[in-house]
This record gives sequence, structure tokens and C-alpha cells, in this order.
Amino acid sequence: MTMPTPNSRRAFFSAAGKLTAATALTGLASVPATAAAPVLCSPAFGTLAVPGERHYALTHVRLEDGFEYEAGKVIDTRTALYTLEIRNGKIDRILPQGTSMPAGIPSYDAQGLLLLPALRDMHTHLDKTFYGEPWQAPRRGKNIVEMIAIEEKLIPRLLPASQARAEKMIALMHSKGTTIARSHCNIDPVSGLKSLEHLQLALAKHRNSLSCEIVAFPQHGLLRSGIEPLMREAVQMGVQYIGGLDPTNVDTIMEKSLDTTFRLALDTGAGIDFHLHEAAPTGLAAVKYIIKQTEENPKLRGKVTISHAFVLATLDDDLLAELGGRMAAQQISLASTLPLGKGVMPLPQMAEKGVFLMTGTDSLTDHWLPFGTGDMLEKANLYAQLYRQLDEFQLSRSLAIATGNVLPLNAQGQRAWPLPGDSASGVLVAASCSAEAVARLPARTAVLRDGRVVYGGFGRDAVGKVKAAG
Repeated sequence: MTMPTPNSRRAFFSAAGKLTAATALTGLASVPATAAAPVLCSPAFGTLAVPGERHYALTHVRLEDGFEYEAGKVIDTRTALYTLEIRNGKIDRILPQGTSMPAGIPSYDAQGLLLLPALRDMHTHLDKTFYGEPWQAPRRGKNIVEMIAIEEKLIPRLLPASQARAEKMIALMHSKGTTIARSHCNIDPVSGLKSLEHLQLALAKHRNSLSCEIVAFPQHGLLRSGIEPLMREAVQMGVQYIGGLDPTNVDTIMEKSLDTTFRLALDTGAGIDFHLHEAAPTGLAAVKYIIKQTEENPKLRGKVTISHAFVLATLDDDLLAELGGRMAAQQISLASTLPLGKGVMPLPQMAEKGVFLMTGTDSLTDHWLPFGTGDMLEKANLYAQLYRQLDEFQLSRSLAIATGNVLPLNAQGQRAWPLPGDSASGVLVAASCSAEAVARLPARTAVLRDGRVVYGGFGRDAVGKVKAAG
């Protein structure tokens, strides 16, 4: 049996090849000039191969094997090349590169690219976007109430084509490696349930490439717009979460707004994902109330998310520790878009207390914000920059916010992903290890969801035929 081909990053750099012009001709984005290209184990990509089978082998896949240490500190990441046997959407076997496969199993070539876990956009708005339209900058109101008034006039124009624009956003997300998402969807007096209907149609067309939870989001206020009956109908249509928005600034009565949100969730069995932008004192009061209500309703343990929660950036360490501990005990997750502003969100502190962190695009380009790229690896890069996660180990850990805490290696340097039985979902990139991928943001060459290629493809041999197994 041939043993896996080992590569530390130093060896990787010294032997690194370059993707040829054929890559660009097939529509693959080029590798940044500052990033090392992978060791190509066969000729560079020509015509892309996309498996049509549910049982196939993917050869020359680079996986992380462990850390290398110097004076007790991680200084490098070891990788090796493997063959993955993929069957019915799962990784059936992980084999040393060169292992003979049974005759008749189709074989495709990853050409030494690194496999990363699937990326997750856990806070986005697929139902309302300017994406796919000619450029237009947001028209900003002075406060959230003025922004709602702007949206009320804008929705009738956006609604007829909202399904098509959502599908374009999904295609962009796939090109960045995202195959898992949570999308908020407006439930409001202007669009009624039409935004939800259009979003569900878009998601149905991509059910094999994107797993997406939906949040029924009362963008114009739950009490302010009187839409509790519509929210209940939305749950009957299949949404998984009840949303909420700034209970004091928008609904004006914090306790009544939050009580209504929790009652909706308890009555329907849905979870809660609450947008909270408010500063202290109202923002802090809302965080405490959400925690208290979750503590008092055990059915919601593990089913509540606070999104944004900007007020946390203004709190002292002791109060943060208290709130973080209580959130972790109730499995209340925190979704942050890693905002740039006066206060930096205390995400590492919350993670240290055990709070599950998520990130997302939020606004890709719409009447709220124009800056979203749809790239969750870029969010991991931003996390590393904001919190000075600069060395090999810290960079590798920063990937967690974009993958739902799924990392190739655990803290002890043992492989945690992928393992036999895992979903055959992930992203192939031109990088030597996950630390480099976070730092250098390589192009996504191929994206898999349950064994299906949803973006890009694999290589062929020199004569343009898919390599035969065995």
C-alpha cells in the first residue's frame, strides 16, 4: 500500500507549481499572486469534469494531518494527499493516495488542492437585494424608522423579481463556497407573505445545493405593523425561526414585543433569531430579557439566536462574562457580521465562555448596506484581523466562525474533519493549509454539497479523459 504523500508548508512552498493559463480559460478565478499555488499532482485543469455519479473517487485531495511545533508553539501544518471514496453524498473511505480502487468506480482529480469544510452564511437576506440590478447606493434615513419608511416604498418595485435575484445571490454564495445558510425573510404589511413565497421557490430550485433555514422577519416591527397573524401563517408555510427587531426603538414596548416573540415561538415550535441593534440601556435590557425568557422556557434551549447585539461591545469584562456564561448555559448563539465601527464586538470573550458564534453576509447590496461580498472565508479573515489572530494556530482557529466550528484539526492537532461517514461537502482551494486560506483568501476552485459539485469542477488527465480507477 502506498502511504500518503506528506507535505509541511515549507516543503509545499519549495515544490509549489503554478496553475497554468488553462485554468483561466475554464472560468476558474486565478490564485492571488501573493498566495502559493498547490503542488499539482497531474496536469493543470483543462476542461472541467463534474461527477454525475453518486459513487466515485476523488484523488489527490490535500487534507491536514497535524501541527508541527517549535518550543511548544505551532509553527506549521502538515498535510498529505488522499483519495476520498464518495458514496451517496457521504465520504465512505479516506484512503492513502495511490490506493487501488475497485474497477468501474469513476475517478476525478483534485490536483493537490486543499479541502476545507463547507462554509456557512448564517445571517443573510435573500429575499431583498439589489444584486443583479444596475449599481445603486443605499438611500439612508436618519434612523431605523425612516429606513423602514424607505423600504415600504421600495418593496413593491423589488418584489416581482425577488425570486430571480435570490437565485443570483445563491449562485454567488456557491462561488464563494457557501452551501449552508440562514436567511431572514420579510413578513410585513406591504409584501405580506409574497417575499416568503418567492424565497421558497428560489430555495426549492436549489434544494440539492443549499441547505437554508428561514427566519420570518418582522422588518417593520412585530407590534408596530400588527403582523402576528402573518407570522403564524409563515410558520405554517415552513419557516424554522421567528425573528424580531429592536423591541424598544421599533415596537416601543420592549417586554410586550419580546413576550409576543417568545409566545409565537412556543406556540409554533419554532426557534428565535432576534435582530438587536440598540445601545445601552435598552439594548442591554433586551439581552437580559431574552436570556431570562430562555432560562424560563426550557423548550427554547438551543433554539435562540441574538443577531448583532452591538450593545455587547460597550460592556465591561465582568458583565460580559456573566452574560456570556448564561447564554452558553442556555445554548443561545450569537450571530455577528463582524462590524467595523467605534466598538469592536467582544466575540473571542463570548467564545471563551462557550457561546456558539456565527457570521453572515447580512446585506449583500441593498437599501441598507452596499458592501457585502457573500464570502464567508473573507469573514474568517476579518475575524483574524480584528482580533489579531496572526500565527499559524490562531489563523487555523479563525476559520471556525465561517464553518460552524467545523475545523480540519482539533486544538491538539488531531484530524477532526473530514472523517468517514461525514457529508461529502466542502471547498477545494489553492492553499497549503487552512491558516493560509484564511490569511490569503484563495479562489474557490470546486464546491461540493453532499457529493454533488455545485460550483467549479475537477481536473482531467493530459489527454482530456477522466482518469480511470484501479
